[in-house]
Amino acid sequence: MMHDWNTYRNALLERVGDYARQSPDVVRGLMAIDGAAARTGHLAPRIHELIALAVAVTTRCDGCIAVHTQKAVEHGATLEEISEALGVAIALNAGAALTYSARVLEAHAQLSGK
Repeated sequence: MMHDWNTYRNALLERVGDYARQSPDVVRGLMAIDGAAARTGHLAPRIHELIALAVAVTTRCDGCIAVHTQKAVEHGATLEEISEALGVAIALNAGAALTYSARVLEAHAQLSGK
């Protein structure tokens, strides 16, 4: 087992609570951004969480994975839907590497005068 995700999520949320007591405005600001993203209601909460999981994978955030996996399940996301969202993240991450590789080649051409 890589992680005990329930224990990890609970410990993380406890530490986030500690941080929130020290810097409440930062946490309120983050919560405002998170709430604003869902407030329009154009996406079902399940879809919102599937997107969050794909982003969590591409940003390599274990905390986001722990929190948004639980939320996705609570909103009815199936393993198949989660797997498809992860497939999109994998495809885009590889695509990002290809895109940034092209940027390196462009930078090389400009910096080497070729």
